[in-house]
Amino acid sequence: MKRRDFIKLGFGVGAAFSLDTLSGLFPSASADEPAIVGGKPSLVAVRGGDRVAMLDAGLAALGGITSFVKAGQTVVIKPNCGWDKGPEMSANTHPSLVGHMVKLCKEAGASKVMVFDHTCDNWQRSYRNSGIQEAVEKNGGEMLSAADESMYRDHENPSARNLKKAKVHTAILDSDVFINMPVLKHHGGARMTACMKNAMGLVWDRGFFHSHDLHQCIADAVLLRKPDLNVLDAFAPMLRNGPKGKDENDLIATHSLLLGTDIVAIDAAASKLLGNAEGDVRHIDLAAEMGLGEKDLSKVAIRRITLA
Repeated sequence: MKRRDFIKLGFGVGAAFSLDTLSGLFPSASADEPAIVGGKPSLVAVRGGDRVAMLDAGLAALGGITSFVKAGQTVVIKPNCGWDKGPEMSANTHPSLVGHMVKLCKEAGASKVMVFDHTCDNWQRSYRNSGIQEAVEKNGGEMLSAADESMYRDHENPSARNLKKAKVHTAILDSDVFINMPVLKHHGGARMTACMKNAMGLVWDRGFFHSHDLHQCIADAVLLRKPDLNVLDAFAPMLRNGPKGKDENDLIATHSLLLGTDIVAIDAAASKLLGNAEGDVRHIDLAAEMGLGEKDLSKVAIRRITLA
């Protein structure tokens, strides 16, 4: 099946995937909604435009980057950069998003902006071929390796159920601000990769997750350090053959970006974008049960933005 045919299947009349799920997240297709009464939203859903424009619009709805990053602070950005794949495959966070976030943090006065992932493929090729290293360095950020155990240190996680301790990358433990920037995609074991699952790249021993209830450990990993901001690249999600993908036929064009402070709400919305039914992604239910966020989107303060 050609990519244009797959996209047509996802958006065609009567298709269960897109019309139902996108209309649930974006019930008003024509206009901006008014600002949240009484405070900032905990979830911003943006669609239309390019990734950078959506990021700017979403951050504006949250009060701007200076709501998260102050002058002199150190920032660590954790994209999904685990695979030796080009940007067109959506196996990794798109470099335009990561590079622009680095730029915004520097403009806000961050003293240092660091970016890393504990990759599955060779880390040097993954950093280079994903386009993320070039985008980060071009905008004044620093790529950190996560390929050596000496870069991690023991960290207790007493509120977790299974993942009671882990070796966590020192940049996560020591930075002032943690920005979580994954890509949305199918995952064979966890059902999907989104904001919570991105925490697997913070730790040295990912094998522990797979041998001690993967979904529970994903929920537990949020407690290692809760992100100050989550930005989910849902522009062209991978619907099958994740997490690495086979070719562009695995993708669907949703042209969406989800961001905010409630990691559970973002993942719940992301699950809808992938066409999952409620309860299909167990780590969302577990995290909500643990009080890590709200999975019921009817209870979430959502700002919906549609760009021209």
